Amino acid sequence: MKVVIQRVSSSSVTVDEKIVAEIQKGLLVLVGIEDADTSEDIDWLTAKIANIRIFNDENDIMNLSIQNVDGDIIVVSQFTLHATTKKGNRPSYINASKPEIAIPMYESFVQKLENHLGKKVQTGIFGADMKVRLLNDGPVTIVIDSKNRE
Repeated sequence: MKVVIQRVSSSSVTVDEKIVAEIQKGLLVLVGIEDADTSEDIDWLTAKIANIRIFNDENDIMNLSIQNVDGDIIVVSQFTLHATTKKGNRPSYINASKPEIAIPMYESFVQKLENHLGKKVQTGIFGADMKVRLLNDGPVTIVIDSKNRE
């Protein structure tokens, strides 16, 4: 499972010209799921996201988590995080899970993240053509692959 975590001043997701998710200070989390992912990957990543210290404290040092700043999160599914670009110029998405596997994993990911935070997490719509807006704060962007727990 791969995630891209972006610290944002604001973010929104629009589907069919209707805003389906919107936050101010918080995190936009893009999630890519592959067949090899397990509930252990979800547990590890959601705990990491809930506790990663990427918000500035009073000394302007990244020392606070999303929970410390009472920020919000939008989670968006993004199969393109598993793009393979080894051959040619057209990415292959063969490693990305099909919806029958990815949807339950995505829903579990969102639920476990909500459990860590003790509040609702906003989401895009799985499989929809989404327009994602964000004002990256910093910019701060962190990429984590649950298969590389270093």
